Amino acid sequence: MNILGISCFYHDSAACLIRDGEIIAAAQEERFSRKKHDPGFPGSAIEYCLKRGNISIADLDYAAFYDKPLTKFERIVETYLAFAPKGLHSFLSALPVWLGEKLWIKEYLAGRMEGFGGEILFAEHHESHAASAFYPSPFDEAAFLTVDGVGEWATTSFGTGKANSLTIDSELRFPHSLGLLYSAFTYYLGFKVNSGEYKVMGLAPYGEPRYVRTILDNLIDLKKDGSFRLNMSYFNYCTGLTMTNENFHRLFGTPPRNPETAITRQMLDIAASIQEVTNRVMIVIARHVRRATGRENLCLAGGVALNCVANTAILKERLFNNIWVQPAAGDAGGALGAALLVYHRYLGLERHDSRKRDGQKGSYLGPEYSDDEIGAYLREKEIPYTHLPAADVPAVAARLIEQGRVVGWFQGRMEFGPRALGARSIVGDPRLPEMQRTMNLKIKFRESFRPFAPAVLKEHAAEFFDIEGESPYMLFVADVRKEKRSDTAAGDAGLTGIDQLRVKRSEIPSVTHVDYSARLQTVDKADNPLFYELIREFHALTGCPVIINTSFNVRGEPIVCSPADAYRCFMRTGMDNLVMGNFILDKKEQPAREQNKRQGGCFPPD
Repeated sequence: MNILGISCFYHDSAACLIRDGEIIAAAQEERFSRKKHDPGFPGSAIEYCLKRGNISIADLDYAAFYDKPLTKFERIVETYLAFAPKGLHSFLSALPVWLGEKLWIKEYLAGRMEGFGGEILFAEHHESHAASAFYPSPFDEAAFLTVDGVGEWATTSFGTGKANSLTIDSELRFPHSLGLLYSAFTYYLGFKVNSGEYKVMGLAPYGEPRYVRTILDNLIDLKKDGSFRLNMSYFNYCTGLTMTNENFHRLFGTPPRNPETAITRQMLDIAASIQEVTNRVMIVIARHVRRATGRENLCLAGGVALNCVANTAILKERLFNNIWVQPAAGDAGGALGAALLVYHRYLGLERHDSRKRDGQKGSYLGPEYSDDEIGAYLREKEIPYTHLPAADVPAVAARLIEQGRVVGWFQGRMEFGPRALGARSIVGDPRLPEMQRTMNLKIKFRESFRPFAPAVLKEHAAEFFDIEGESPYMLFVADVRKEKRSDTAAGDAGLTGIDQLRVKRSEIPSVTHVDYSARLQTVDKADNPLFYELIREFHALTGCPVIINTSFNVRGEPIVCSPADAYRCFMRTGMDNLVMGNFILDKKEQPAREQNKRQGGCFPPD
């Protein structure tokens, strides 16, 4: 039984293939098109999934789309009618796209998938999120909570899953949305909506939550059962082309920040405040879900579930025995959820009886390249390299990291979801205080305030971090243990805002945020043996079981997919070495003509 899942036309288009309930392949279209958050039809992702499954499109039994376009269009029309004539411009701007393709998805898909003879089915958006969270989870039964901007009408939903059944018990509806509230602040702080929300999360620890009361008193009315209503007189997203309006700007006393301009202390405090409000709302909702469902396990999905600080706030409340978060919690994961819904609920087919671990396979579900393919590319392009026996690669790469080098790490199957988990990663030594700034400004070409994530051997995680259990998908934060922290009293004197970056805060300063937190990945040998061996070798050299792990890309570009993507990114950044398969490249040995090219690949934005 082969089922293709598809999500597209909004952001983060993706495709996945499941066979007899097992996830065979999944990937975002952006990785192939090189357009970040590509919303287009995922033709290349579909092609990859079919190739990985060793089937043709004619072998598919079903195709599943992740939401219901007619219902979504109904919401857009009803919203316009409710506010008419206000919003006419934005409505007319959206109408041609809807009449051209979004409203006729079934016919469009059939036309793009020549040779497909199966049935095309549609799931509701939040059902797709819920299915992506529950069905791959390690739980036979659990509550689920999905929180995002908006699907068709729903913005927040919860319910229960047991075996192969899935039921949504309750939902909140547009325009009252925690995801859109957070995106409004993302817009106000000068970042791109549906892209820069994680920047707001990273910025929050530099500020003080001075505006929490302002937000709760004016923007959101939160009830004890977790339901809430937004005061729409402060927002513009129902009818306009912006997220906030003049009432919002007057409330905070300043217009929205222009992108790339200086970040003021007030903006830091606003970021801290919306993060604190988000934490509180998620906790109140989670309490209600626990009471209403009686379940001891919780699964999370939807774009807000990528907010690892809010996830951790729920975790610390100890409302549930276990929490599992879908690694591709945003719209990309909807493709997976839609396919799983067809298999388990529509067809009534059972899940696997017992799972010691989840069914996500570490989220290593994308393309991989053999040593023969990598070698052929390097030889064709006359790229200098050293080829090593496979067994030697982790030790040699660990030595490079120990020497203070920044290393591109390209190994195995690409990750599904927005996090690099040791397949398409840039790695470095977290013990070096200057490494955070070096990697941000010279490698990633991004804002200096952005924190880096530590990847730590699972069995050593509790030695460095206050954590119980696992964080395999980098979707929780944990504080660095007090005994690993540095005395910052002198260094902190008089420093505020982003200047706090100057202070060495722990034995692993380049992955320790200013509030002593870290968004960590616990690495299990069962999920990624090679990445595990890399960290183990580094541990043997240094006594430190932690390395920096950040995504193999630069600001504004998707994570690399192919050897060609990786080499371009390597050459146009300050990376010192690139490890692809069993091949190691040294920047100093590369042709000078290749360096600083500014076309067709990774480079700092103008």
